[in-house]
Amino acid sequence: MSVQSPDGAPEPAAIDSVFQVYEVRKDGDDVLYYGDPTTDHQTLVETVWPTFRDHGYEVRVARRTGELVLVAEPHETGRDGVPWKNVALFVATVLSTLFVGTAWYYVQDPLSLDVLRALPFTVAVLGVLGTHEFGHYAMSKYHDVDASLPYFIPFPSLFGTMGAVIRMRGQMPDRDALFDIGAAGPLAGLVAAVVVTAVGLLLPPVHVPPDVVSSSSAVQVKFAYPLLLRAVAAVVGQPLSYSDPSLSVNPVVMGGWVGMFITFLNLIPVGQLDGGHILRSILGEGAERLAPLVPAALFSLGGYLWVVGDAGNAAGIWIMWGFLTTIVSYMGSARPIDEEPLDRKRVALGLLTFALGALCFMPIPIRIV
Repeated sequence: MSVQSPDGAPEPAAIDSVFQVYEVRKDGDDVLYYGDPTTDHQTLVETVWPTFRDHGYEVRVARRTGELVLVAEPHETGRDGVPWKNVALFVATVLSTLFVGTAWYYVQDPLSLDVLRALPFTVAVLGVLGTHEFGHYAMSKYHDVDASLPYFIPFPSLFGTMGAVIRMRGQMPDRDALFDIGAAGPLAGLVAAVVVTAVGLLLPPVHVPPDVVSSSSAVQVKFAYPLLLRAVAAVVGQPLSYSDPSLSVNPVVMGGWVGMFITFLNLIPVGQLDGGHILRSILGEGAERLAPLVPAALFSLGGYLWVVGDAGNAAGIWIMWGFLTTIVSYMGSARPIDEEPLDRKRVALGLLTFALGALCFMPIPIRIV
């Protein structure tokens, strides 16, 4: 049995204070260290991680054929070639938002050249969502955390998309990185949402055809406006509704609405959501004790709206998110290698981020009549 490492990988002697290696194997690009730990798993990872990172590897603890093994994987933050999956999903999302925007907001035939009228709507929605995700991506690169480019999710809904996500691999180095990556998305997305909202309010309203307004089979979707969006409208001096039922705010405004609502949902402080990252970085392991309160609050809100309020489908939204956050809470939050507490500036910025998220909250975001 070999106890020497391949060229470039850490030697067993570099980690023998916490892990007694008795065999080293190569498995493709990975290096497997079989051995016996002399401490608990968390301390083991915290101790060996800097050594492996200095040699260009991520490391995790696993079991292979009943034996404990440190799996060292090459740490790569770059991408080779064209990310075709990201491109394909982005193109599909462009098409789905054009289709939905044309049909819902411009009330035109989405299978004709009228689809191009919805291009401002598409740019607004994807611009806000993309800015949010690239905020995460930029901070991931800054902290040398391996992250994918954004994956946009096409969906024939009210907005043509269910948002976008990035995928992070490997360990989170410290609480500073966890905070910066978690907060960068919501803050960048909110800036974009405010700008898009202001632009949309300054654009002319759209006219709904009279036959659609008076049709008995027409479906009316009523959107509530969060405090932040109302504040933007007050600053630019533009209305959010009109006395003429055939007039509606420019669909570009809905790009800002989507950004604000997505920001609030992402800032729900649980698990792997952005709010969960921020809360975990501020409170450390104490955040886990608060996790069960989040789904309970969402179930309570949904139940209240269902029983007491005339909320339509809104009760279902919060009940669904109650189930989602239950799952996210069960999966747990990110665990950084270094648990050094945040500085006061980051804590203050985290509280400000949650406050801005609260300004995006709407108890009844959508009514479908």
